[in-house]
Amino acid sequence: MTEFAVCVYCASHEGISPKLLTLAEELGAGIAARGWTLVSGGGRRSMMGAVAKAARAGGARTVGVIPHSMVEREWADHDSDELLVTDTMRERKALMDAHADAFVTLPGGLGTCEELFETWSAGALDLHAKPVVLLDPEGHYAGLLAWMRGLVDDGFVRAGAMDRLVVTGDVTSALDACAGGS
Repeated sequence: MTEFAVCVYCASHEGISPKLLTLAEELGAGIAARGWTLVSGGGRRSMMGAVAKAARAGGARTVGVIPHSMVEREWADHDSDELLVTDTMRERKALMDAHADAFVTLPGGLGTCEELFETWSAGALDLHAKPVVLLDPEGHYAGLLAWMRGLVDDGFVRAGAMDRLVVTGDVTSALDACAGGS
């Protein structure tokens, strides 16, 4: 039997609030405490690095997936137990998806939102049954969620799609939501 693996989407650039770095560390530690594997974008900086370091410190196996272009810029987390290098970002996301049993999105920017939307929409289309969790203790995504509810009201998004996303405010609830999926 393979270990349960959680893919975490989050910010990888510098300048992130210490509070958010701590959130990433708490999530990594929580993944390790449950004996799970972390799948990440394979970066060593910012929230991405923090979640991976904390997971490893707790004994979790870490799988990083990163495109060549980011390795060449010296962004790769070479301490990962397994570092998979792809040619493109699309290949990166496909490998992250293939290695994961659940997805947790932390606060982030364009790339993080893009990953969230791809995973969320695939789940809403019944292309996978993996849990998709948004861990948002400070309301980072409040505007986005309000906009999405407006899209439901306007008929552009099915109400069931909103139900496919589990929004939580703490690490324990996020990991419990991951464990509840198939």
